[in-house]
Amino acid sequence: MKTVLVLLLAVAFGNALERGRDYEKDKVCKELAMLGKEDFRSLALVLYSRKFSRGTFEQVSQLVKDVVSLTEECCAKGADPDCYDTRTSELSVKSCETDSPFPVHPGTSECCSKEGLERKLCMAALHHQPQEFPTYVEPTNEEICEAFRKDPKGFADQFLYEYSSSYGQAPLPLLVSYTKSYLSMVGSCCTSANPTVCFLRERLQIKQLSLLTSMSNRVCSQYAVYGKEKLRLSHLIKLAQKAPAAELDHVLPLAEDATNILARCCESTSEDCMAKELPEYTVKICDNLSSVSAKIKDCCQEKTPMDIFVCTYFMPALQPAQLLPVKLPVTQDLCNQQNTKAVARYTFELNKRTNIPEVFLSKILEPTLKSLSECCDLQDPSTCFNDKNPQLTVVLNSFLGKVHELCADYSENTFTEYKKKLTERLRAKYPDVMPDYLEALVHRNSDFASKCCSMNSPPLYCDSLIDNEMKDVLQF
Repeated sequence: MKTVLVLLLAVAFGNALERGRDYEKDKVCKELAMLGKEDFRSLALVLYSRKFSRGTFEQVSQLVKDVVSLTEECCAKGADPDCYDTRTSELSVKSCETDSPFPVHPGTSECCSKEGLERKLCMAALHHQPQEFPTYVEPTNEEICEAFRKDPKGFADQFLYEYSSSYGQAPLPLLVSYTKSYLSMVGSCCTSANPTVCFLRERLQIKQLSLLTSMSNRVCSQYAVYGKEKLRLSHLIKLAQKAPAAELDHVLPLAEDATNILARCCESTSEDCMAKELPEYTVKICDNLSSVSAKIKDCCQEKTPMDIFVCTYFMPALQPAQLLPVKLPVTQDLCNQQNTKAVARYTFELNKRTNIPEVFLSKILEPTLKSLSECCDLQDPSTCFNDKNPQLTVVLNSFLGKVHELCADYSENTFTEYKKKLTERLRAKYPDVMPDYLEALVHRNSDFASKCCSMNSPPLYCDSLIDNEMKDVLQF
């Protein structure tokens, strides 16, 4: 219960520190008293590294230093009653200076145009977009211990910043729990007689927590980018591609369950939300899809629920039994915004005809459904649907053909084999091209494929790339 209380207070601190109200001050002061200055500072470092994941270490550290300083001063016995409000106002003013030492955010200038409490609330709501490619690289055991022995506090701060900014979409309780466990391991092993053996033993102890944290960061990043409804369709696409023999009634409840879990757990203050929900979800995957997918059945033989989840998550799309022409069901059910199953069936039927990556399908679905929804405002939607459906079918087939061309051979081959086949394909397409230009084309196409042609490609990063590559067929 104490842990939950601390984390509840941490969230209040992270989201509303600048609000300057007495009840917020009381929460922050209680947390400072409960944690002590050093743990309070570490928690602030995790929170702000997570919130401003693109800020530099120096910028985040300066913000933490100022926040801890004002908290200490204003929570001290006999402090001026206006201290908290005054100091947080000064902090927001400092954030708006042209040479501010704090992390920069695209929305900062808009917040700085406001005054008083409105500005503080605006500042408190700022955060950076998800880091879809974690940049943290763990050093070797020798490098870890060398840095730790040289400056234990400096090593801990650098690790908290690097890990929390890289995996900032993981739920806060998981980040706090894993980083605390990791630093405890470093402290124990770097002072032990045999650090190598110690690290091996301790890493095994925290392996499942590490896996849960990194996987939570992945799925919560997608939730942050897509939002609930779009993520539901994303899960529907991925699950159907992994089990193309399944029926919609097998897959749709799983897509809804996955989305609801992320909605509950990604911002939860409960330390065991993900740890409890994800294993229960893997049981449902195994119960519903093992009979229609041999690969999912194989995944369900893994030792732990977390290993099963990882196995199914990274499963590639299976080749459809038959690439049918796109002829999608269009009915007036699509006009009923409450009838999400009509959209799900439309998505499912499109998906059954292709195994192209979900980031592409999500990209084409949005304008397709938007175009169809325009019919709903007319007196005779059915006639409009009948007129639009052939046009959309041409666009969809053109789009799918272009994606197959861009991503051909990627998921079925090693990267080296893929590049060989890509080179041969481009050489045949452009027989007179100079070798240097051909090499540049291969590099550009293979880099695109490595980022955006897999099952779990990052939607935020791939969005603009797909726009550039597909602009000639994304016309509605």
